[in-house]
Amino acid sequence: LASLPNIGKVLEQKLNSIGIHTPQELQAVGSKDAFLRIRRIDSGACLHMLYGLQGAIEGVRYTQLSEKTEQDLKDFFNSL
Repeated sequence: LASLPNIGKVLEQKLNSIGIHTPQELQAVGSKDAFLRIRRIDSGACLHMLYGLQGAIEGVRYTQLSEKTEQDLKDFFNSL
């Protein structure tokens, strides 16, 4: 997982602790569900983490997400 953009050691450990160990597993779960699982164990999980997860799935830095994707994720985050 650490080979993906936006995934450092700390986020990789969080993903491992929720049962996600490979890029394929992250892609299958999706950024929103993975974020919700992380949020259950880390109440400090923030919007930028959600962006980072989506960027990792898309293979880009989170700053390169499309405006539409960013807005969708922001709306999702604000609904929590």
